[in-house]
Amino acid sequence: MHTHIFPQKIAEKATDSIGQFYDIPMEMIGTSEALLDGGREIGVEKYLVCSVATKAAQVESIYSFVADECRKHPEFIGYGSLHPDCENIEKEVDNLVKLGLKGIKLHPDFQLFNIDDEKAMPIYEQASERGLPILCHMGDNRYTYSHPSRLMKVMKRFPKLIVIAAHLGGYQAWDDAEKCELDGRPYFGNENMFIDTSSSLPFVDPVRAVKIIRRHGVERTFFGTDSPMWNEKKELERFMALPLTDDEKEKILGINAKRFLAETAT
Repeated sequence: MHTHIFPQKIAEKATDSIGQFYDIPMEMIGTSEALLDGGREIGVEKYLVCSVATKAAQVESIYSFVADECRKHPEFIGYGSLHPDCENIEKEVDNLVKLGLKGIKLHPDFQLFNIDDEKAMPIYEQASERGLPILCHMGDNRYTYSHPSRLMKVMKRFPKLIVIAAHLGGYQAWDDAEKCELDGRPYFGNENMFIDTSSSLPFVDPVRAVKIIRRHGVERTFFGTDSPMWNEKKELERFMALPLTDDEKEKILGINAKRFLAETAT
């Protein structure tokens, strides 16, 4: 429920750029073929795929590429990138929906905007009105763009908005996430917010990871690899090592995603 793909001609450069941003060596190259090869090794049936536009001018070409790849590969469910600097958010949402994309991908740290910036509100308004989920990068100890408190303000303003808060809801900002609340409501446990396991398990103690998952809700948690950052087989091994029950693991590895996609990917 969280992977990235890039056009063949720029895949290596794009992958290297992500590695430099996080100072983490990438384990794969971000092509569709590499993703499918790695997924077959662990029995993946479906992939939520996306890519990020760092500039408004890139938005149309990126969501068009993702839509093309979804047509080529029926295993893919695509989310389209948007940027708060787009001149006409409604038009861009119309376009990506017509192309068959099922949600929106945002990465505030890459795109250099605060989640609760007023210029981003048209994105949330459109997503909320149309029932389009937003997959959003969450948390980084170097920036406050994607701080959990900012997402809480947005979700209060748009109570019907559906969000997948990536990286167990707060990559490297789990202390802040666990303490965060608004109007007496905690960050973890929001019924319209889902979390994924991507780019988290190499950094968080397994016992703490389970605590976060259970606090937020096992039924609202998805398995994700953030490919090409991480090798799918290694990520599955990390996940299976968590002290969760077999039933909880089964839900996170597929049952939750199937239900979520059936309800939102219309």
